[in-house]
Amino acid sequence: MKGTILRLGFAGLVIVALMMAGRASSSGATAADEKPATEIKIDNFSFSPNAITVPVGSTVRWTNHDDVPHNVVNEDKSVKSKTMDTDENFSYTFTKPGTYTYYCSIHPRMTGKIVVQ
Repeated sequence: MKGTILRLGFAGLVIVALMMAGRASSSGATAADEKPATEIKIDNFSFSPNAITVPVGSTVRWTNHDDVPHNVVNEDKSVKSKTMDTDENFSYTFTKPGTYTYYCSIHPRMTGKIVVQ
């Protein structure tokens, strides 16, 4: 009985190890391939930095550090976040070049610009 339990435990460990190895290799991306998101901070009713330039395929992450809710919406609504409370964030990957002017629809004087090249 003790031998059976040990064999089952060992088999379980092997299965878990194989699943983890398969999961790591099936993602297709390595740590070197993944680029960190460009960060935009929402604080004191402003986006910072206010204007950025990024290459096509870049991910931008907005994080609300204000005590009030904000969102991110661009002019043609192709980029649109939900309302973010304090410390919540929204990420978007830009797949097409262009200039994206965005704003907070709750506080429309809050604006920013992303140039994607």
